[in-house]
Amino acid sequence: QVQLVESGGGSVQAGGSLRLSCAASGYTYRYYCMGWFRQVPGKEREGVAAIRSDGRTTYVDSVMGRFTVDYDNAKNTLYLQMNSLKPEDTAKYYCAAVFPVAAASQNYRDCTYYPLARFDYWGRGTQVTVST
Repeated sequence: QVQLVESGGGSVQAGGSLRLSCAASGYTYRYYCMGWFRQVPGKEREGVAAIRSDGRTTYVDSVMGRFTVDYDNAKNTLYLQMNSLKPEDTAKYYCAAVFPVAAASQNYRDCTYYPLARFDYWGRGTQVTVST
């Protein structure tokens, strides 16, 4: 059974940095699409970044140039390096994954195009709070 466990959230002042991690377990698929989402109470969930197994990535405009998504295949861990944080980045951050059966699969092709691919597995989230 696939499990995703986030860590690395916390409180930081504006301009600071945090690195989120998402440890993935329970899968042995060749192709993956993994993403980071965030949600503020009362607002819709927002796709922040995504990466697929060939290394292709995408980011929402508001984090472009500040956030970097990466996946360590040896550790089965997804990362989100967040620099120059702003108060509007405050949210609960979730990692998500989907494992397409082939590179030609719709989910794999949609992985790095907004709206992002449909994700089947979700972590429980980690809170990020950015203060002024």
